[in-house]
Amino acid sequence: MDVTAEPLETLRTRTSMKWRAQPDDVLPLFVAESDFPLATPVAGALHAAIARSDTGYAPPTSDLPEAFASFAAERWGWQVDPAQVWTTTDVGVAIVETLRRVTKPDDGVIINPPVYFPFFDLVVESGAELVEVPLLGGLDEGWSLDLDGIERAFAAGARAYLLCNPHNPVGRAHSAEELRAVAELAARYGATVLSDEIHGPLSYPGSTFTPFLSVSDAAREIGVCVTAASKAFNLAGLKCAMLVTAAEPNSRIIGSMPLEVYWRTSILGLIASIAAYRDGGEWLDGVLASLDANRLLLADLLAKHLPEVGYRMPEATYLAWLDFRELDWGADPAELALEHARVALSNGPPFGASGAGFARLNLACSPEVLTEAVRRLAAARASASSAATST
Repeated sequence: MDVTAEPLETLRTRTSMKWRAQPDDVLPLFVAESDFPLATPVAGALHAAIARSDTGYAPPTSDLPEAFASFAAERWGWQVDPAQVWTTTDVGVAIVETLRRVTKPDDGVIINPPVYFPFFDLVVESGAELVEVPLLGGLDEGWSLDLDGIERAFAAGARAYLLCNPHNPVGRAHSAEELRAVAELAARYGATVLSDEIHGPLSYPGSTFTPFLSVSDAAREIGVCVTAASKAFNLAGLKCAMLVTAAEPNSRIIGSMPLEVYWRTSILGLIASIAAYRDGGEWLDGVLASLDANRLLLADLLAKHLPEVGYRMPEATYLAWLDFRELDWGADPAELALEHARVALSNGPPFGASGAGFARLNLACSPEVLTEAVRRLAAARASASSAATST
């Protein structure tokens, strides 16, 4: 199936964050929403729900656990027990509520900067303390988990690890070997691994997404997966996420949360997610083909117009982590990009100290928008250089 991003004139009729946070002369490539039309099965399921006025509270049980289990088995060979799948409103809530139950106040929670910036606030909201173990490597050699640093953090008292898998913003799909090592360390120190796998369906040819709970018995014992259809199928506003376990005691902990945690699920999100996992596979493959072409296009565009900007193609996610340091655009180049190029990127510093000089770009757009964005950034570079020369 050929799935292409919608034209700008259509996209600008949307009312979501991506299309209302900036003026119309700005190309919005910041927040992680995609520009593709909804999958036909998802749109059909939502239209049918509206036609029957089915907009009440989410039911206590649904077909989502079975739909997700089938999707996981087909895509990743991961055998999910539907009885160990629960729903809530979004992955952020799932993270906070889980951390509150597997840590005590002021316990350490490991994160790996540069990382999805809400992780910093979510850990604090849970009552725990941040423990930063930055990723090893970089754009040239690729990134990896610092297993020695993770062990030191566990040995020093960290009791949970908030893992981003695949990793936002760098697009790394962590290897099965790394994940097994993490599971063994967590088991040795009596810690819980909470794996955010919301970008899992968005992996590219030549790379493999590995669900954390699939890698070993140790991972199943100490792990909790939080995920949703929201990134792959562009359903963030419909508010439906999942918590997945594979063994005691975490299944008992997650399954005994206050009822309000589960009641926060949106019925429309539930309906859309079921349709996505059951019938959206062909559409998703079409989206992945378009995204794969875009990540290659971005490499070509940067090489031609902005060779100073560092870029490593993501293995997963539709996000590109760009290094502007050679342009000398300061610690937060997204500010200059917005002011002088009218391109909205995600600011780098909120992803952690190593984000200084970087910005994140959303690839889930049309090739035309991506091309125009790079041309605008190149023009801003040229203007900045001219201004510096004239002074």
